[in-house]
Amino acid sequence: MKKFIIFSILVFAANSFAADFGYHIIKRLKVGGEGGWDYLTVDNAARRLYISRSTHVMVIDLDTDKVIGDIPNTPGVHGIAIAPELNRGFTSNGKADTSTIFDLKTLMVVGEVKTGGNPDAIIYEPASKRVFTFNGRSKDVTVFNAATGKVVKTIALGGKPEFSAINGKGMIFVNIEDTNEVVQIDSKKARVSARFSIKPCEEPSGLGLDSEHGRVFSGCHNKLMTVLDTRTGKVIANLPIGANVDGNGFDSGTGLAFSSNGDGTLTVVREASPGKFEVAV
Repeated sequence: MKKFIIFSILVFAANSFAADFGYHIIKRLKVGGEGGWDYLTVDNAARRLYISRSTHVMVIDLDTDKVIGDIPNTPGVHGIAIAPELNRGFTSNGKADTSTIFDLKTLMVVGEVKTGGNPDAIIYEPASKRVFTFNGRSKDVTVFNAATGKVVKTIALGGKPEFSAINGKGMIFVNIEDTNEVVQIDSKKARVSARFSIKPCEEPSGLGLDSEHGRVFSGCHNKLMTVLDTRTGKVIANLPIGANVDGNGFDSGTGLAFSSNGDGTLTVVREASPGKFEVAV
């Protein structure tokens, strides 16, 4: 039996808050095909949406809302990263312990990289021109050259990594689920450069990053969003969110942080006054 997915393209709606910020649902895309799904990745320049579907990656044209291609043979795929300047895309194949390299224009597979155990999050860091796969089972990071696919290093993390984000200055931040930490990685030196406790957070999953102000917004499974100030190393706020959080994000244009919760809710957090945060919705 075929499974169907309905994607809501959310600009945001929530009573009076919607009027203030203009967010509302503008479109729903009904997507056919086989397999569950995990991460979504948008290529803004090419107007493409990449959707992980368990064993393959579906590609949708955002201008026509049509499926325009598929990247096959990606067992247990979690995430997709893109390097537009290199015309390369990369997947994290959790069941195969590999990363598939594909051509962004043709979607043809051009290579494969062996990773650590159960790669989950994956990110391309342009300052170092390297790809980082965050491996849940082996609790480490595989670092490889984005142009050649050559593995540069494996970085031990001391815990199970979840979501990650880059700050545009060569630093990567990742949640460590079983130690309740955020780890900072220097992409050029390929090493852990800092560790931050984010207690009382438990089992952090989603992560949003405010690069300008050095703040990390972590979604925690004890129904909290923590706000970490990486400049001081301190958690400066704890906000209530919905249950079973998975993804987090931060919008630098509005200064809003988002928590996507498995209970079917979206929590929105804003800075009410300097250094003081509140749940807006």
